[in-house]
Amino acid sequence: MADGNDRQELAKDRTDWAEDRTVMANERTYAGWVRTGLAAVGIGIGFNALFAKLDPAWLPRALASCFIAVGILIFLLARHKAGGVLDRLSAHRASPLPKRQINMIAGLLSLASAALIVALWIM
Repeated sequence: MADGNDRQELAKDRTDWAEDRTVMANERTYAGWVRTGLAAVGIGIGFNALFAKLDPAWLPRALASCFIAVGILIFLLARHKAGGVLDRLSAHRASPLPKRQINMIAGLLSLASAALIVALWIM
C-alpha cells in the first residue's frame, strides 16, 4: 500500500497532467476560433463577389466589410482569451504555442483582413 508521500506525488502528477491537457485544449480552441474568423472573412469576400452588381454599389462592400470586421473581432478576442489561459496555467511536459506567437498570428490576420477591407473600398 502506498504511503502518504507516494499519494501526494501521484496527486501532483495527475494535477500536472490535467493542466497540460488544459493548455493543449486552449490551443485547439484558439485554432478553432481562428478558423471561424477566417470563415467570416471568406463569407465577406464571397458576399462582395456574389452581390457585386447590386444597387447601390456600396451595399455589397458594406456587407463584406461587416463580415470581415467580425473576423477581425474574432481574431482579437481569441488572442485575448488564449493569452489569458496561458497566463493562469503552467505547462509541465507539454510545449504550448508561446503567447508571442499567438499575438503574432492574431495581429497578422487582423492586419491582413483590415487591408482587405481597404482594398474592397478602393477597387
